[in-house]
Amino acid sequence: MKKTFLILGAVVIFMASFSKADLAREKTVVATATMTNHTAFQSNPGEKLINKNDCLGCHNKTNKIIGPAYIDIAKKYPATEKNINMLADKIIKGGTGVWGNMPMTAHATLKKDDAKLMVKYILSLKK
Repeated sequence: MKKTFLILGAVVIFMASFSKADLAREKTVVATATMTNHTAFQSNPGEKLINKNDCLGCHNKTNKIIGPAYIDIAKKYPATEKNINMLADKIIKGGTGVWGNMPMTAHATLKKDDAKLMVKYILSLKK
């Protein structure tokens, strides 16, 4: 059991290192685009909160890492007030079983309004 948690922890840290590299690359692209267009880049508040928290260690916009891709979440859940509240609660309280056996850690210090902004951004990715 300890080996499993050790391996799982190593995988999470390994995956988180790629997320930070990707984030750094995105910032460079955004800065370049801003300088080229001479306009300020306005990011979605939910996206900013996702980037500020530890979400990118387990989730990615388009690819499944440990947790589901944001696009897959958007496909599964319509953007209704009921789903927004349910998913915001899941972010805050954590959970397991919907996307597999890997539990999602709780984010108890996150405000409900912030979690809802994050969910609204994720659900807006539905194509």
